[in-house]
Amino acid sequence: MAKRTGLLKELMYQASLRRWSRAARGADETDLVQLRAQRAKARRLRAHLNRLIHVAESRLALPMIGSTAFQKPFDADWDWRPELWRGPLPVPGMSSVANKSMLGHEVTLFHDCQRSELTLRQVRNMREADLAPFGLRLDVFNFDGSFLSLVVDLPEDAVRGLQKRHLVRVDTIVEMEKPLEVFARLNIKHGPNTEQIVRELPLGDEEVMVEFDLAYTKLNEKRVEKMWLDLIFEGPQMNQVTLRDLTFSRRPRAEL
Repeated sequence: MAKRTGLLKELMYQASLRRWSRAARGADETDLVQLRAQRAKARRLRAHLNRLIHVAESRLALPMIGSTAFQKPFDADWDWRPELWRGPLPVPGMSSVANKSMLGHEVTLFHDCQRSELTLRQVRNMREADLAPFGLRLDVFNFDGSFLSLVVDLPEDAVRGLQKRHLVRVDTIVEMEKPLEVFARLNIKHGPNTEQIVRELPLGDEEVMVEFDLAYTKLNEKRVEKMWLDLIFEGPQMNQVTLRDLTFSRRPRAEL
């Protein structure tokens, strides 16, 4: 039934297209009364078509929801974009964010403010250059705490087969109202111990990449349990930070 309905709609569309094509070809010789009526119909039709084209071009230009496409090393054996940057969340944001508040299942905000003047929300990426469908915006007003960090929990796949010969790469696109120091700390729990590697994100660069070399850790490859990333913001008061994208990948270092 659905197939028959689709065929009928296509036939009606083709018939309408032929009718308007004939009208356009014969416009030079059409009776003026008939031409005036055709013009009125064409204008009404054009208004709907222009609206459709405008909305379609706007929506189709946006990054596709659920997209996992991003640039990664050709020899990566694992890659991932967290859910917040991939698809719409049931709760897209919160204000006066309390310590240890989660946005989605993978992102948690930590701080020690007595009075929270923080907002956290998911935003739709609209730029043509964006590959991630969504971004994360953090607004900080008065800040009376000593630390502010955003923690991203990585999935089990991230540590499956993880070895000291791996390089873990983080790519992000950062926008901020004014310069801000941001540090990325990779944490790997193995048994009772946790390895931590810290890198500072380059100031002034919108597209940022940092790599963590596990060769310089004391990682026990047989006891790796989980991995997470802290993004630590230094002096964040009266600032707005937008993470347009955040992706992870890992690759084995070339043998010497």
